[in-house]
Amino acid sequence: MDVVTPDQIQVLRLLCDTVVPAVDEPGDTDGFWARRATDLGVDRAVLAALAPGQHDAIGALLDVLAGQGFRSAPPVRREQILAALGPPVTPLISLILLLTYGLTDAGGGNPNWARLGYPGPAGPVPPADPPAITPLRPEGDLELDADVVVIGSGAGGGLIAGRLAAAGARVVVLEAGRYHTEADFDQGELAAYRRCYRRGGPTPTADANVTLMAGSGLGGGTVINWTNCIRTTPRVRGQWAGHGLSDIPTLSFDQHLDAVWRELSVTDHCSEFNPAHEAMQRGAAALGWSFATAYRNWDEKRHDPALAGHLGFGDPSGAKRSTLKVYLEPAVTEHGARIVDGCRAERILVEQHRAAGVVGHWTSADGARRATVTVRAPIVVLAAGALESPGVLLRSGIGGPAAGDHLRLHPCTVTLGDYGTDMRGWWGPPQAALVNEFAAAEDGHGFLIESVQYSTGLGASAIPFSTGAGHKQVMAGYRGYASFIGLVRDRGHGRVTLDAAGETTAWYALDDELDVRNSRRAIEAQIRLHHAAGARGVRVLGHGLAPWTAGEDLEAFIARAREIPLRAGGAVLFSAHQMGSCRMGADPATSVADPRGELHDTPGVWIGDGSAFPTASGTNPMITIMALASRTAANISGSARG
Repeated sequence: MDVVTPDQIQVLRLLCDTVVPAVDEPGDTDGFWARRATDLGVDRAVLAALAPGQHDAIGALLDVLAGQGFRSAPPVRREQILAALGPPVTPLISLILLLTYGLTDAGGGNPNWARLGYPGPAGPVPPADPPAITPLRPEGDLELDADVVVIGSGAGGGLIAGRLAAAGARVVVLEAGRYHTEADFDQGELAAYRRCYRRGGPTPTADANVTLMAGSGLGGGTVINWTNCIRTTPRVRGQWAGHGLSDIPTLSFDQHLDAVWRELSVTDHCSEFNPAHEAMQRGAAALGWSFATAYRNWDEKRHDPALAGHLGFGDPSGAKRSTLKVYLEPAVTEHGARIVDGCRAERILVEQHRAAGVVGHWTSADGARRATVTVRAPIVVLAAGALESPGVLLRSGIGGPAAGDHLRLHPCTVTLGDYGTDMRGWWGPPQAALVNEFAAAEDGHGFLIESVQYSTGLGASAIPFSTGAGHKQVMAGYRGYASFIGLVRDRGHGRVTLDAAGETTAWYALDDELDVRNSRRAIEAQIRLHHAAGARGVRVLGHGLAPWTAGEDLEAFIARAREIPLRAGGAVLFSAHQMGSCRMGADPATSVADPRGELHDTPGVWIGDGSAFPTASGTNPMITIMALASRTAANISGSARG
């Protein structure tokens, strides 16, 4: 019935204040310890954050809590009830923490930020450029004719649309997200999730093992990613040749990489180190590990390191060289491409076993108006991202048996080093450096150690909850933490399926023997890196593992950390890189598209995003996606001429 009852709301309020309670702490000058979640309206914000259809599920969970005496139980007993429930209640606890530390008031601040050491949005922000694109906004059902229709506008789709439009093709782009410019980017975390991220921000896989982060909007993930530009490694290129992509190790693919590098203005001149990066550098030097400054797609003339610290929420400076700026804006303003944002591609039209166009459903930004959009075109480029592209194929009944299979995620473990001083994680590019000492291990299935975007809400929600007072204690030291991730090139894989409503569902178990071994090695390496950098404490984000404190046995802590389960209820795992679910290859039984990028079973349909990867890339994938898309655009042009 999609309604939460008054009794359920009472339980929700108690739950919020169990997760973030008032704690009696002397010297609480800023009210941090006394402030409860409901003092910030988190209970109301939880209900407002629920998507249609979620109220019944939350209501059922609240009824379970009520049935176990949650309303009358003292705080300690309520915490015990939550611990006994385990993973089923974890997403709701995480949402409460996300909102408690991410919500903003009318002035754009949050009273908890003072204790965390976060000054809030940076300024001054330069004047925004006027919008360069006016998307089509249907007044009713809309039919368009084109030479090419591109589904999705991120790293792959945006580039292909730009390339083909510049070559003279009539291009229509259908983007499920919205068009936003610098004027929309207020550096607010929760607003950015709603505005620019798939399904409103961090969402778990169906098995709750991994939290997924993916962009959604015109320009896709390139609008909100962390601009870490890494070229495809020779080892990966050689492995892809084994899947039939014989030109990938050659000069031909080098030319695509070089073109993308040049067009994005990639540079290492705007990668200033904040104290967290300095700690990474210091630790790597002490251990003798390979350390590198990150290259980034960035306009040096518009660079401001203070504003760069918020680029995961959208770059207000205009310095970011996204596909929106580099390819889509010229495609529209110079070459007549047409864009429909807010349009979800439902299915690909197929006539006489060939591509014939796309049918999509458009919704206005306020949700008040809807329309069916039909684009007739002999060439369809599917580039909706590795979590959504398989859904289009599955709803269309094409793509073969591999559609949705071979999903790679680059699963990331997370550690916090406590350095006892203000690490100013909010200042400077989120990923200005990395440790690549272990990237080539295990035949290239190793791992990178990188830093992350500073966030108060997501950061709080990622720290496992045990007790309300204990979680507050961790957050009270937030300003002193440096966050590292261990990004594993996964050999194992998951799958994307459709639910009963025809929406995509991702499944992923980190159970491949090699991936388990590398994830545990990545945890150990992060701990040693923090220790060598001088951290006075180290915390592995995982349930049931107490942190290490200086003076304790480091080797014993590492041994315990290596045993933490790599699943829901164990280590906290994140993925910002999704790949491979519509992969290219020579064998139609194990791949969706042929080595050129065209579907085995449906000529005229091309895969143009990271879902085309035959394997995981092992590096931040944007440059590889774009170089592969450049290659695909050339193949499409060659096919059309042929």
